[in-house]
Amino acid sequence: MDPLSQAVVGAAVPQSFAPKQHIGTITLLGALAGMAPDLDVLIRSSTDPLLFLEYHRQFTHSFIFIPLGGLICALAFWPFVRKRMRFRHIYVVTTAGYATHGLLDACTTYGTLLLWPFSLERVAWNTIAVIDPLFTIPLLAFIVAGVSRRSSAWPRFGLVLALCYLGLGYVQRDRAEAVGEQLASSRGHHDVAVSAKPTLGNVLLWKVIYRHEGRFWVDAVRVGVMGGEAQVYSGGSVAVLDRASQFPWLEDDSQQAKDLARFDWFSSGYLALDNRDANRVIDMRYSMLPNEIDGLWGIRLNKTAGPATHVTYEVKRSVDKTRFDNLLVMLKGQDASSISGGDAD
Repeated sequence: MDPLSQAVVGAAVPQSFAPKQHIGTITLLGALAGMAPDLDVLIRSSTDPLLFLEYHRQFTHSFIFIPLGGLICALAFWPFVRKRMRFRHIYVVTTAGYATHGLLDACTTYGTLLLWPFSLERVAWNTIAVIDPLFTIPLLAFIVAGVSRRSSAWPRFGLVLALCYLGLGYVQRDRAEAVGEQLASSRGHHDVAVSAKPTLGNVLLWKVIYRHEGRFWVDAVRVGVMGGEAQVYSGGSVAVLDRASQFPWLEDDSQQAKDLARFDWFSSGYLALDNRDANRVIDMRYSMLPNEIDGLWGIRLNKTAGPATHVTYEVKRSVDKTRFDNLLVMLKGQDASSISGGDAD
């Protein structure tokens, strides 16, 4: 998730058992340790644009690295707080804060290597968006209250509410997937694996994707929190990436072929060709509107490039007024028969 959310959760856990005399220091240490795993973004290369994708949320986010990560943080912070706390107490605090990071990231869609190096599976529970103020701001308020009132009861209550919100996301995800299964069935698509992914800042509107006979089908589903009928905003479909037919010129031992395989692993197989660009491969999991086929990021291949040339990594985050208005319509659950989904090919 975003750095503020990671800091807030990292602070809340150790603060919830902090003694009054050290609650401020412990809160700060927990917050810094909670953000520390994302320092892996510094692992990047000027020549290999996918290196940071390969290492982000990798070893620094795994369960096995938590004790070492907590130790590194403790060693870094100890010179500044050694007159106030013993090293073993600092280590307990930083380890507790550090441990929250990977678990929180696993709640998102991006995917986190919790079991590295024993497994390269990208764990993604799809229960919360990477940025959600409804999750972060209330917990931050409880942390501030805990420091100002020197009471660990406030962060404990905040953590309970945060867990309830994550639980709500779990329920909402399952509801959205159930609607997706109904949509698939109505199209004559049976025995498909439907995946629902939250949209930015809420657990009401979900992007629903499933694969059937070589195509990805994409729709937006708005589910309320009090039951009632879900609102569906139909999208489109696009062919699943087929390297052999779409890039017949790509040699197996070329760097671009290897990069395409790396991007496929990062995207958990959700790859398709951009309908408007025959050289751009997109990650289907993310788009500005949940019912469109227009990846927020992707890679560009070059037919004339040499065998040692890397692909180009591209990010596209354009938000025009029409898209913004359509997104509001979906969030409100209003009728949107005029809203078009992604371009179907």
